[in-house]
Amino acid sequence: MVYTAEYASPLGTITLACDGEAITGLWFNGQKHFGYNLPRETLRREHPLFAKARRWLDIYFSGREPGSLPPLRYDSTPFRKLVCDILLTVPYGETITYGEIAAEAARRQGVKNMSAQAVGGAVAHNPISLMIPCHRVVGAGGSLTGYAGGIDRKVRLLALEHKARQ
Repeated sequence: MVYTAEYASPLGTITLACDGEAITGLWFNGQKHFGYNLPRETLRREHPLFAKARRWLDIYFSGREPGSLPPLRYDSTPFRKLVCDILLTVPYGETITYGEIAAEAARRQGVKNMSAQAVGGAVAHNPISLMIPCHRVVGAGGSLTGYAGGIDRKVRLLALEHKARQ
């Protein structure tokens, strides 16, 4: 069974999902690809994992690095999972480009190169926003490009992290 609950963030309502063992979803309500990996039936009920996720989010939105994550499960295609694994290595307050992710994905797969556009599609389908920090991905030269939660949110999230690191 998949459980869902909501979290009132300063940037809008967030829907959380878990399978009883790990957080499986975190989306700003209405964002692109919202809940794409949710089963048809979910149970709207509190679960102890949601308390851990809310604590993490409370610390994050207070402008501090939240530290260790609650258990996460992001079952997906092997490529999307690889991209999420790479995203989890991006430190709080720092950014990475789509090209850098593509180069690291190619290195990990033992191939010569990888498409930055394919990386963009995988980043957009990240099922656990914020915790898997897709908002830290920028375009070449640091340009702020798309974010499934909206570019305005991306700007505010990056500003929050940058301010906390000063």
